[in-house]
Amino acid sequence: MNPSLSLRSTSSFSPPFAPAPPSLSSSRLPSHVCLSKCKRSVGRSDLVVRNALSGREHKSDGSPSSPNNIFSQEAIGAEYGEGFETFRMDGPLKVDVDYLNNKLQQCFLQRIRHAMKPDEAFGLIFSWDNVVADSHSLKMAAWRQLASEEGKELPNSEHMQRNMLRLSADHVLAKVLFWSREETEIERLKSRLSELYYENLQNLDVPVKGLKEWLDAVYTAGIPCAVVSCLDRRYMVDALDRMGLKKYFQSIVTEEDGMESIAHRFLSAAVKLDRKPSKCVVFEDDPRGITAAHNCTMMAVALIGAHPAYELVQADLAVAKYSELSVINLRRLFGPKETKFMDLQKKIIDKSPPKRKLRVDTI
Repeated sequence: MNPSLSLRSTSSFSPPFAPAPPSLSSSRLPSHVCLSKCKRSVGRSDLVVRNALSGREHKSDGSPSSPNNIFSQEAIGAEYGEGFETFRMDGPLKVDVDYLNNKLQQCFLQRIRHAMKPDEAFGLIFSWDNVVADSHSLKMAAWRQLASEEGKELPNSEHMQRNMLRLSADHVLAKVLFWSREETEIERLKSRLSELYYENLQNLDVPVKGLKEWLDAVYTAGIPCAVVSCLDRRYMVDALDRMGLKKYFQSIVTEEDGMESIAHRFLSAAVKLDRKPSKCVVFEDDPRGITAAHNCTMMAVALIGAHPAYELVQADLAVAKYSELSVINLRRLFGPKETKFMDLQKKIIDKSPPKRKLRVDTI
């Protein structure tokens, strides 16, 4: 079997302009997966189902019964180009950045198609937080509801609220809000905070301003898109459906994919889109996500808002809103690296040598 073909991955939503490639599971699954068991919790009637992919428990209504990475600071990943490990019939396979750039090469027919339509050679990867949806408002609403239930007060300082959104829930509860230092109490508060977030997520039906118009332009150009997040897949698909964005994303990466860092999610999205990491563009609003994109040899477009512009200087392109973008901006990102493409440059004009003057009359 050709190793380049074994890396094609099935997307969650089939693109309207390309057939779905063969599947590849990038999660850490053993060769023999046992069926999940169902059990009843003590003193409660909720049915708890163990998720075989993520190893977390879910209640009968589908909401996770244990906190996930929503309120934690995830690792950047791929600092040295390392990737993740997947399992195939012939054994485990380590997938890193260089491996994907070498193996996800375009076939002959793809090269011909991309020569006629160069925009389709790119792949766009959108982060969920503050790029697709206003997750900061959802998180702050969950913190306010938790404080109301516990009879606590949240600080009004903008600096404190920014720390609540950026730092992990363990650190915020113990060292910022000083609500508790007991591990069991912190775990209880984290679990309730996650439940409140998912409850608020079910009412979300409006994307970030200008995103739908930008996705319409990208969809018309035939560029495949993916969205990555640490949310549960069911909640992610339902939220995209309510916002009317489901048809624009050919693949999604969620917690069920088992990725351990931000960079691993980007690499998994590149595999699902069937695009080399070096041909992908990541849309992020966090400097950590921009660093993860560059570690994966991807381009990064920063959305100014949650972080000020001076914290996003490492991005290849920074915009305040989606209306400032056009498809030509994507082409410029992959332009010549020696000079700033499309910028005014000084041109050296070669001066012709002076003409020789005749000083002697030859007549």
